[in-house]
Amino acid sequence: MNNPFAAVLRLMSRLAARSGSPRAICPALMAMCLPTGALIALLIAAPDARAVTLDALQQRFAQQPVVRAHFDQERTISGISRPLRSSGELLIARREGLWWQQQQPFLLTLILNDSRMVQITGNQPPEVITADGNPQMFRFNHLLRALFQADRAVLEQNFTLGFTDLGQDNWQLVLTPKTAPLDKLFTAITLTGRTYLEHIRLDDKQGDRTAITFSHQRTEPKLLSHDEQQRFIQ
Repeated sequence: MNNPFAAVLRLMSRLAARSGSPRAICPALMAMCLPTGALIALLIAAPDARAVTLDALQQRFAQQPVVRAHFDQERTISGISRPLRSSGELLIARREGLWWQQQQPFLLTLILNDSRMVQITGNQPPEVITADGNPQMFRFNHLLRALFQADRAVLEQNFTLGFTDLGQDNWQLVLTPKTAPLDKLFTAITLTGRTYLEHIRLDDKQGDRTAITFSHQRTEPKLLSHDEQQRFIQ
């Protein structure tokens, strides 16, 4: 039970069985359920101390081409006394996409862009899913890019938004899903931050909770190094 993705896979299996088409639904849900994916893209700076609005965040986020950060994840699962913990590094580049590497308790790398998703577990061969092979999953990829840009129009198509300026440059954005399959997975997704996004909390329909804390955020240099560019070549 030390696999932090076990509960997610269990939930995906239930939904797949209910839908009658596991191959169609599982890759798409994997892309949304992995806290990677999911939502990390709001790691963008909000540098000044004026009243924060969602529109202002969208404008500021759009000016950040590259974001690097460390993450710590804790998943609390009903019936398990100890939370499951994982940690690693992530890189978001506007043109290249998302690189998310879990380093503890085991190595797992996810690379996601407009045309494909690559998942590498340990030293196993990469698993590649393309937009042509699974267009449903890349509908969610489009949603991830909307999160990356804080695109209010796209977000409002999929979520009921609750944005709050908490004062002193602190803010909170609560996303309540209103479209399938998100509304079957989550009751709410809550993002909070100040200068950067600092926390994501995912509350799911099974009563489980995933909390992700980001630290050591870096937006400089604005161009990827050669080593960073190689991370997107798989």
